[in-house]
Amino acid sequence: MKIKYKKKRNYINLTLGLFWILLGVISLIQDDAIRWTDYGYLLAGTLYIGQFLWNITNQYLTVENGIIKKNTPYGKKIKLNEINWIKKFAGDYTLKTETEELKINTELIEKNSLAELICILEKLNLPADKTPFASIVQK
Repeated sequence: MKIKYKKKRNYINLTLGLFWILLGVISLIQDDAIRWTDYGYLLAGTLYIGQFLWNITNQYLTVENGIIKKNTPYGKKIKLNEINWIKKFAGDYTLKTETEELKINTELIEKNSLAELICILEKLNLPADKTPFASIVQK
């Protein structure tokens, strides 16, 4: 199961990418002398569009085969059955095992995906003092 990014975040990256590429093309066409900043605009635009494509393809988190993985180039992953503590602070969940820690920023997650993630984490059956879900009020 994939926990998805908010669509707004993805489309902001796409918009910024197109803006920077357009700015780079315009500056290449208008100027007689080519400067390194003209290529910088194109590079910035390409990176934003690359991030958009990566986020659309991979999304924020993947939960498969008892493992939760953050889908970044060097993303962390932990086994769900090894989680022994869940901490909620300022809209972030921190999943802790004996040796590892995984931070999840809930403000980046789509509303339906967040509900699915909370259901998955509630199924871990952690003691009440080790989980924040007893006090969560669904909006």
